[in-house]
Amino acid sequence: MTNQLTAPFRYDHVGSFLRPKALKEARTKFQNNEITYDELKKVEDEEIIRLINKEKEAGVLAITDGEFRRSWWHFDFLGGLEGMEYYEKEHGLNFHNLETRKEGVRVVGKIDFGNHPFLDHFKFIREHAGDSTVKFTIPSPNMLHARADKNSDVYQDEKELIEDTIKAYQKAIQAFYDAGCRYLQLDDTSWASLFSEESRAKLVAEGKDPQQFLNTLQYVINETTKNKPADMTITMHICRGNYKSTFFSSGGYNYAAEVIFGGLNVDGLFLEFDDERSGSFEVLKHVNRPDLKIVLGLITSKFGELENKDAIKARIQEAAKYVSLDQLCLSPQCGFSSTEDGNILEEENQWQKLALVKEIAEEVWG
Repeated sequence: MTNQLTAPFRYDHVGSFLRPKALKEARTKFQNNEITYDELKKVEDEEIIRLINKEKEAGVLAITDGEFRRSWWHFDFLGGLEGMEYYEKEHGLNFHNLETRKEGVRVVGKIDFGNHPFLDHFKFIREHAGDSTVKFTIPSPNMLHARADKNSDVYQDEKELIEDTIKAYQKAIQAFYDAGCRYLQLDDTSWASLFSEESRAKLVAEGKDPQQFLNTLQYVINETTKNKPADMTITMHICRGNYKSTFFSSGGYNYAAEVIFGGLNVDGLFLEFDDERSGSFEVLKHVNRPDLKIVLGLITSKFGELENKDAIKARIQEAAKYVSLDQLCLSPQCGFSSTEDGNILEEENQWQKLALVKEIAEEVWG
């Protein structure tokens, strides 16, 4: 059993990091028209370079920019697509005992991928990461058709919206590849709409059939990735929500398990397994490909208290009852700062968490 040197890595992470004080202050000043965009970008550049160096010092194998240029993990990318618009809503999303900021994205024209600013964001990381592997994260295409607000004047037929979304993402994948990206992650919360009876009932109330919704999620991912270059790794992170250390939904993977573990054209799955909301490891019995890497999110990113190392190692062995230990990896269950607000922990805590992931992985896989 060895610590493989290809992505996803034995010890990996989801991607986002807590925003440093200097960056938060600069973003606030920019929003208040106290500094220019160029002045904000200068701070972003400095803090991202500092983060990259810190990641290297900590032994992180997948280098990211911590999503420091983003306000949200998904809206910034989606709002940058042609045919999409970032806007202020009347209400935010209702997380557990908390409402998010009142912002969102909506369809205002035909969806396409053009000169997206995220391409330059990737190039900057690659320029400063040296020989390290760069991991770039974007929201899954499912986040557009399943979560964005629609304009029926633009797309009267949802199937047309889905097909345009797939084409736009196929272009995006090729564009990131051409820019040098070899490790791309699709972040996706739409699957969580299927994980509990309550969430499936909400789908029905919206006029959606849960089984058809599941089929569509699978179709979109598989069509999006079907032409990906052979030497490009594409993983998916399935999340139940992460906003200021709260969550959006609960429930195990059971309803969608056969599709998630046996029917998706991705190279790895980052999965939340950090508490009882995620269900049991038994769903891993549906893994039917020896090349599919399962990244167990056993370390919470929501709070700073460190997990018991032996308890985490025991859980890895429990998961190995259903899928080969050689297919398993370890990471925090989500990013530390899916939005610029960040989770309720200190910067030191996130590095302690990553150090724990690395230590456990090295002891389990050698």
